[in-house]
Amino acid sequence: MLQSWPRSLQRLRQRFALVLTGPPALAFVPALCLAAFWFGGEGALVVLAGLLPVLYLAGGNFHGRTALTGEVNTGILPRNVFEEFTGHTHQKLQATGAHSATLFLVIEEFEQVAERFGQAAADTVAQRVGERILATLRAGDKVGQMGDSRFAICVAPVRHLDLELCIQLAGRIQSAVEEPVSVDGTGIYISASVGFCQHSRAPGKTGADWLEAAAIALREAQKRGPSAIRAFSEQMRRASKASAELRDEVVRALEGGQIQPWFQPQISTDTGRITGFEALARWSHPDRGMISPAEFLPAVEQAGQLERLAEVMMYHSFAALKAWDGAGVDVPQVGVNFAGSELNNPKLIDKIQWELDRFELTPNRLAVEVLETVVATAPDDMITRNINALGELGCRIDLDDFGTGHASIASIRRFSVSRIKIDRSFVMKADRDPEQQRMISAILTMAERLDVETLAEGVETVGEHVLLAQLGCSHVQGFGIARPMPFEKTLDWIDRHNTKLEDVPHIMNNKSH
Repeated sequence: MLQSWPRSLQRLRQRFALVLTGPPALAFVPALCLAAFWFGGEGALVVLAGLLPVLYLAGGNFHGRTALTGEVNTGILPRNVFEEFTGHTHQKLQATGAHSATLFLVIEEFEQVAERFGQAAADTVAQRVGERILATLRAGDKVGQMGDSRFAICVAPVRHLDLELCIQLAGRIQSAVEEPVSVDGTGIYISASVGFCQHSRAPGKTGADWLEAAAIALREAQKRGPSAIRAFSEQMRRASKASAELRDEVVRALEGGQIQPWFQPQISTDTGRITGFEALARWSHPDRGMISPAEFLPAVEQAGQLERLAEVMMYHSFAALKAWDGAGVDVPQVGVNFAGSELNNPKLIDKIQWELDRFELTPNRLAVEVLETVVATAPDDMITRNINALGELGCRIDLDDFGTGHASIASIRRFSVSRIKIDRSFVMKADRDPEQQRMISAILTMAERLDVETLAEGVETVGEHVLLAQLGCSHVQGFGIARPMPFEKTLDWIDRHNTKLEDVPHIMNNKSH
């Protein structure tokens, strides 16, 4: 009997706190003030005004604020409350040995939903997703909103929760979320990726570490998406740590001269003469050696350094052109890649013009390489204006990776494209594959009708080179001609290449190449 008193007192305190802090309490405040003034005058009103805050604080102190919020709020928790709840759950699991998991979910293409249907519709979608997650879970499981389109889940402790059960739970949540959302009579289809981490596999010693592990798994799922599910592993953590370290090093690498262009030659299929070089970013790391572009370019983008990379590439490319001119060798142009974010810069034209003037170069020495995917999706905005302004300035516009996007013929004309670069996926084994030959012929015929030059990328064999020349492709580039090389090696390569051209046999149509 005596042992039950503390528990009864605790329950009484909690109920008292709920009365004081819940919304119903607000309805009684005017009535209490009026009654105090009616029966006791101004003095009683003053006493009540001072007493209510004291009672409110006392009620709140009887039971921890976070715990109170957690008990009262059975819906979506705010981020800070959810993180604190996860921390408490983590401690409880360590003490009891029970099992749990945290899950991270993201609504994919959420920004596109907002752009297409409006922000209000996107907010409605996020709200419905939260409601569906809650409906899928048990009463003790908690859900937190970690951003506009991101949710986290902490599973209530259970006796058994293995990997298979976690995958099944993630799949149920994903299926519920991906049902079309009706907004004003329109069905909006979405996809969601999920990452999760079992408590038994969590790194670190805190709830924050546990939650971060689920976030790492989500990032891995997004790479494999859409609608992917991934479980956290120690290998993911190491890869994520290495990626974060790479992001931190990118800025220093750009400023310290570790990232510089290597140059891959482009030659004419008609004469064999060098028609230009493409500048390709390479990172010479002092400890790790050469880091591949596939590894460091995402880190450059994540660090928000794409514009700085373009500046570095442009500076060294123009310096190379001046050096080639000074050595008396003929390199008509150099190609520099520009991503969508750089092309969206309102000051891009001024920057390029300033650099050209600085090196005393004419605009036609710069070939601006733009991905076909950028051209295909660019509306009539800053990107369009910049590309057209560069063409008007006199720069050449190369449409890169042609055939991998959805650029229309109208887009090629709208952007004043000087040359299309046929993607290597069409060039590979073209000398042995009739289907590849038909695709290349179709592209070349279209280019000829549009009066646009062509360059084939990824040429690796003599057979591919000869076929492309026979079909009428203007220029070729690839390992079969030369691998990318640092500037210091370009002069020797140019000298050797020009020497070989002096005695090249005529192999077709009385043309040397």
